[in-house]
Amino acid sequence: MITRKVGPALACGCTVVVKPSEFTPLTALAAADLALQAGIPAGALNVVMGNAPEIGDELMQSTQVRKITFTGSTAVGKKLMAGSANTVKKVSLELGGNAPCIVFDDADIDVAVKGSLAAKFRNSGQTCVCANRILVQEGIYEKFASAFVKAVQSLQVGNGLEESTSQGPLINEAAVQKVEKFVGDATSKGANIMLGGKRHSLGMSFYEPTVVGNVSNDMLLFSEEVFGPVAPLIPFKTEEEAIHLANDTNAGLAAYMFTKNIARSWRVSEALEYGLVGVNEGLISTEVAPFGGVKQSGLGREGSKYGMDDYLEIKYVCMGNLG
Repeated sequence: MITRKVGPALACGCTVVVKPSEFTPLTALAAADLALQAGIPAGALNVVMGNAPEIGDELMQSTQVRKITFTGSTAVGKKLMAGSANTVKKVSLELGGNAPCIVFDDADIDVAVKGSLAAKFRNSGQTCVCANRILVQEGIYEKFASAFVKAVQSLQVGNGLEESTSQGPLINEAAVQKVEKFVGDATSKGANIMLGGKRHSLGMSFYEPTVVGNVSNDMLLFSEEVFGPVAPLIPFKTEEEAIHLANDTNAGLAAYMFTKNIARSWRVSEALEYGLVGVNEGLISTEVAPFGGVKQSGLGREGSKYGMDDYLEIKYVCMGNLG
């Protein structure tokens, strides 16, 4: 998160004040220390720790701060956007997602399972581009669901420092309670637990990798970002229905689809209201491509040459009568 913002800012000649999440502050401090060791001048990169609302208010009110960039929840992003209005700051926001992952009848099952698994369970489901809803066409639903459940069963939960571990804990107790709320809401409305569905025997903030079947659009698992290791499977009939379900959200960050049909891949990619689309691929983020969303998933782009634009202003100079 920090390097994607600080890199282009420094390259454009800006100084930076970093306010890391209070839940994950240590990497920011390590990055700042490494920056000093690498020769970045003292004062060019600064890290401020403490009370988030107080620090945020100070940064919002300061006329010296010309730009705010934020990665986090849509709710906080809206507050920062509103707070930046008084001093008319430039704002770029990378906010929440509700990523659909569409598996069409003509998809390669193995490719779809592998890609969906990577898109859903990276970092135990705790990224803004994680697949939040897996839409599966009826003709392939049972076959995909069976293969997907088998793949999820093989995920090893444990200490992230151990080589065999692929799933670590959720960030805190509140995150676990949110997952429990979403799963409970789904089952109360007719969804069925195909795998997992409860806290892991390791205790603490570990949650079992979970697959929930027959999820519908009246459930929290469909309408909101679960941010945990829960994969909702949603059957659909037609391509048009899949596009409608995928776009039925205020979010618009990442989307995924699996199909062997090139024409369909282009057609659906254009119809999806998302800033990033992965076709037959579950890991799509790269620093050389523009990263960002549409609708309430944010403003601006990070990465690629376009990631520089948010740290620059265009100046027009007209010179005349110079002899």
